[in-house]
Amino acid sequence: MNNYVAVDGARLWFQVAGSGPVLLVSQSGEGDADRTVDLVGYLSDRFTVVTYDRRGLSRSTADDRTAAVSIRQHAEDAAAVLRQVTDEPADMLGLSLGAVIGLHLLSAYPRSLRRLIAHEPIALPFLAPADADVARAKLAGVRRVHQAEGWRAAAAEVAAVLGIDPRDQPTEPGITAFPFTEQRAANFEYFLTNDLDAALTDTLSLTEVPRDGRIIPAVGATSPEDGFDYLAALALADHLGAPAERFPGGHNGNLTHPSAFAAQIRALLSGVPGVAARAARSAG
Repeated sequence: MNNYVAVDGARLWFQVAGSGPVLLVSQSGEGDADRTVDLVGYLSDRFTVVTYDRRGLSRSTADDRTAAVSIRQHAEDAAAVLRQVTDEPADMLGLSLGAVIGLHLLSAYPRSLRRLIAHEPIALPFLAPADADVARAKLAGVRRVHQAEGWRAAAAEVAAVLGIDPRDQPTEPGITAFPFTEQRAANFEYFLTNDLDAALTDTLSLTEVPRDGRIIPAVGATSPEDGFDYLAALALADHLGAPAERFPGGHNGNLTHPSAFAAQIRALLSGVPGVAARAARSAG
């Protein structure tokens, strides 16, 4: 099912596949709903998987593409999408920026989510001051590259900052390729001129994150352990008094290892002990 929902200042496109408990997927960066096509294929026999284009990306239009959009606004958008699909608490997979959206959603609408897998949230307020300063400097560097050299150079800088080498990374066979189309270029432009600033200025603190057992912090098995997103996940885990679950691949493991990534999700959300850890070890 493909559909639209009207929200404050935008019109959001979302899609629904499969059957079972609702699982909302919130992507990172310039990723739209289609970026999860492989992952959805491995989850739709167990979940009703909801994916969407964040405001300003692909089929989701913003009334004013130059207007600043906060992470809290993105969380309001995600809540609106969920309301179109279910009136029951849903599960959610939040990836990077999407993980911070999920944390805001849980804070603002605690009854909307049953569980949240927060994979390497770009949550600078979670970090120690020195680490936060390093992260802000790196992300500000991305912004400078974008202003000086354009989106393509900035996209490469984003990958480097997150410890991703697109030309040399292990992947599962047969994964979908995402070339730099005109649409993806437009999405990068929107992300770099809007959502990057939203991540830099977001103020969600650990004290606002509930410790009621619904959040599953997660990291990539091959992610750099000094990366700010990895460190933010560890800080979240420490706040929750829970382990940071290791997912296959790195920061973008949902794209490089969709089958093993999906197996990890299924295990964690079904509460099967040990299965998730084995899936991560076999794919990492």
